[in-house]
Amino acid sequence: QVQLVESGGGLVQPGGSLRLSCAASGVIFSISAMDWYRQAPGREREFVARFLRGGGTKYVDSVKGRFTISGDNAKNTVYLQMNNLRPEDTAVYYCKGEINYQDVWGQGTQVTVSS
Repeated sequence: QVQLVESGGGLVQPGGSLRLSCAASGVIFSISAMDWYRQAPGREREFVARFLRGGGTKYVDSVKGRFTISGDNAKNTVYLQMNNLRPEDTAVYYCKGEINYQDVWGQGTQVTVSS
């Protein structure tokens, strides 16, 4: 059984930075991509960033220039470096992996941006 475990969330002031990590474990024979999503209170879950295993990234417009997604294929881990954080970035951040031809979700990590 494949699991995704996120870490790195917390409380940060506006303009600050956080780095999220998502590690996949279990019996893994294929990873196509790993994504970050987020869900703010009262809002639907939204796509944030994508890391393609073969190279390439994609971002939602609201985080371009502030967030950077990267990956360590050997460790089956993806990272989300978040800079210049804003209050509207406050949400639970979820990792999703396209692993073994299925979508696997992590449990989420809370990011709160507040002074």
